[in-house]
Amino acid sequence: MPQLERYINKAQEMGITKAKIIDPKTVVVGNWVRLKCQYGCSGYGKYLTCPPYSPTPDYTQKMLSDYSRGLLMQIENIPPSMEPKIRLKLKTTVAKLEREIFLDGFYKAFGMTSGPCSFCRTCHVAKPCKYPEQARPAMEACGIDVYQTARNNGFTLEVVQSEDLPCSYLSLILID
Repeated sequence: MPQLERYINKAQEMGITKAKIIDPKTVVVGNWVRLKCQYGCSGYGKYLTCPPYSPTPDYTQKMLSDYSRGLLMQIENIPPSMEPKIRLKLKTTVAKLEREIFLDGFYKAFGMTSGPCSFCRTCHVAKPCKYPEQARPAMEACGIDVYQTARNNGFTLEVVQSEDLPCSYLSLILID
């Protein structure tokens, strides 16, 4: 475990507010989560990182059993005016950290972010991704109950009641 602690420090150096090594068994998956994407998110069907293109909850649940650790990360209290910029930074941070973890010998490392992809202005879902090294599915797009997963690991995450209030985002890199 001490070897993985350096990724917590690295994440915090890159602007992550909180980071923790977790057991993937604490990650909660539910079929209902994708319904929130389908009926409530404007990204549904518009990005290769979102449903119906992202891994299904069943697949995600099976995939989690292939891992013994994860790096759960959170950026907290993002002002609405900074949200698009911070979300893009989080996605870039996850891709960079996943790559570093992979190069350190954890060849199964795989990251998930939050929210629709923002690397392209428009995602051409009929074509291959232009940024496969950086684009990763959102945790919720894969069926992960982000709220319960956060709570299971000592993170605070509340529903944002208004678009003019600050928000928080979580990401996960699975490691083995």
